[in-house]
Amino acid sequence: MRTVIYYFTGTGNSLAAARKIAGALGDCKVVPIASFADTAGTVAPQIGRVGIVCPVYFAGLPAMVASFAERLDLTAANYVFSVVTHGGGGGSAALRQLDGILWKKVGKGLDAGFTVHMPGNYILMYESPAGEKRDRLLAAADADLERIAGQIRQETRLKLPNSPVTRIVKALTYPRFRSHVHGDDRKFTVTEGCTSCGTCARLCPAGNIEMVDGRPVWNHRCELCCGCIHLCPVEAIQAGKGTEGRQRYRHPDLAVADMEAQRGGEPAPEALLW
Repeated sequence: MRTVIYYFTGTGNSLAAARKIAGALGDCKVVPIASFADTAGTVAPQIGRVGIVCPVYFAGLPAMVASFAERLDLTAANYVFSVVTHGGGGGSAALRQLDGILWKKVGKGLDAGFTVHMPGNYILMYESPAGEKRDRLLAAADADLERIAGQIRQETRLKLPNSPVTRIVKALTYPRFRSHVHGDDRKFTVTEGCTSCGTCARLCPAGNIEMVDGRPVWNHRCELCCGCIHLCPVEAIQAGKGTEGRQRYRHPDLAVADMEAQRGGEPAPEALLW
């Protein structure tokens, strides 16, 4: 195995991106970051090329991804890259956040960082695109990912993108996100339409949901990935009246089972964990 890609996803965008890059590179393993959530210690991949693929939350990294990056020892890697997916910007600040974490850990950061615009899923604030608009975004993202995979294959070293506006947005919004994220599941409710299928509990990357008397209960370890809301098969999960009737989203190349495997599927390989 020449490349390992660590990923985090809520409704499939980042997993789809990781798989497309892996398919283009060949000889590549795609590993869920959530599979390390119940382990401790340094993660030290003994592989030459390492990637991190994740979404952008409030112009920064998902909390789980930031915590995972703090555990990474990339001493053995000769090329480190990241691809961040976003629905409306903030990618450059997220990449720079990741780069700073890695530099602090071992004095080695990103050799290249890329941003990819994909359909947004933060249903608490807006509706995800559907129909032709969604398809156009995904087609453009696929073209971007093909180009990015070519640069990664060549191990092209690139200066990280930089946006003063994005830095300001992150400074204004990200600290509150990080301080409140785990408890923001208090906004979530379930309607009488719930069928007790347990999909939400199985797919939650944080293992934050348990079924009690046939109903989901959130335990305040939330990542705000919104997967439970979007992927409920009967749309029984809401976060206030604003989410009622809003378009749900799942990357069309993926099944719900792909998200369920993120935490409960293949464990992190022992060779990648000290």
